[in-house]
Amino acid sequence: MCLNNYYDVVVVGAGPAGSTAARYAAEAGVSVLLLEKDRDVGYPVRCGEAVSRSGLKPFIEPDNKWIAAEIDTFALVAPNDHQVDVHYQDAVYVLERRIFDYELAQIAATKGADILTRAYVNGLITENGAVCGVTYEYRGEQKEVRCKVVIAADGVESRVGRWAGLKTHSHFRDMESSVQFTVANIDINQKTMYFYFGKDVAPHGYLWVFPKGGTKANIGLGISGEIGKQKSAISYLNDFMQRRFPKAAILTQVAGGVPCEITLKQISGKGILLTGDAAKQVNPLSGGGITSGMIGGSLAGKIAAESITLDKPEHVFTYDKAWHERNGKRHETYNRLKEGIYDFTDETFNNLAKTVDTVPIEKRTMGRIFTQALIHQPSLLIDVAKVFII
Repeated sequence: MCLNNYYDVVVVGAGPAGSTAARYAAEAGVSVLLLEKDRDVGYPVRCGEAVSRSGLKPFIEPDNKWIAAEIDTFALVAPNDHQVDVHYQDAVYVLERRIFDYELAQIAATKGADILTRAYVNGLITENGAVCGVTYEYRGEQKEVRCKVVIAADGVESRVGRWAGLKTHSHFRDMESSVQFTVANIDINQKTMYFYFGKDVAPHGYLWVFPKGGTKANIGLGISGEIGKQKSAISYLNDFMQRRFPKAAILTQVAGGVPCEITLKQISGKGILLTGDAAKQVNPLSGGGITSGMIGGSLAGKIAAESITLDKPEHVFTYDKAWHERNGKRHETYNRLKEGIYDFTDETFNNLAKTVDTVPIEKRTMGRIFTQALIHQPSLLIDVAKVFII
């Protein structure tokens, strides 16, 4: 590939947010370069890989080649092992992220974006206080590319955002320590996603078991940084595996931080936009970031392209409001709900499971579960209504 040393937009990071940003910018007719530091798009996978069909549909049609399992039931497992099943109203998929991410990047390429892997971005180029390009290392050589807008989709650590002077720091409490095994040789219902709660499983968080077809599953957990200082996430996961699935074969292991908080106060600057984990656009309640990253990426790509075609560099600052209106306000609600259940005791979880179990399964909903869970915190019931009812 013969790359130019100038593009209208340079996107750093080819995860769902970055590839979607590249796609929407290219679709709007501007030149785009997507830089990915790893050898392959979609690798390594640092994700539970679950996403709803309704979340995907605006961006890509579901395809069996990157769907490992289709889920119709959510199982809440209390600390006393009382399991309560809730049927999803929307289909949920557990993905093969390596294939899925590759597909998103390929779509961006078909729209006109150039893509370069093994390109390690190591600096920003600025002029008169505005970002106007990046430097990167490729095959042992130092290179640079100039542009009008840089879109940083370089993950939770977002060095690019930090270099641009944006405040990307997360509070220790909100940065969850997560670890996940992909395992084989376990016997679970492949239509059910399991969520385990309790102080011995995942205090200030939850543990998940997401089917991946056959006898495979993603099994992982997230705990707050404060808890992780006392006992590591992998220690909790190893204990769980020994109790529940001692004969499981561990195929892969990944670990990292998940920013379970509201979006950064500022996600745009002169010549730069942040999206996905870099902007803290993760759902703070579930820790899920695939569809929210794609939403953020689509907005960033569109707005970057508009600022160029309109020849209005200041237009990039409309991104903050656009995100807030689209998903940011909703994430603030999710965050309040997270804080409401943060310190639940094992007894509270056990009683919640017992109460929900008295509701006929056809009437069980996530809204009903949260309403019951927060019945003694009436101020949060309005938030439950906003998310699950209105």
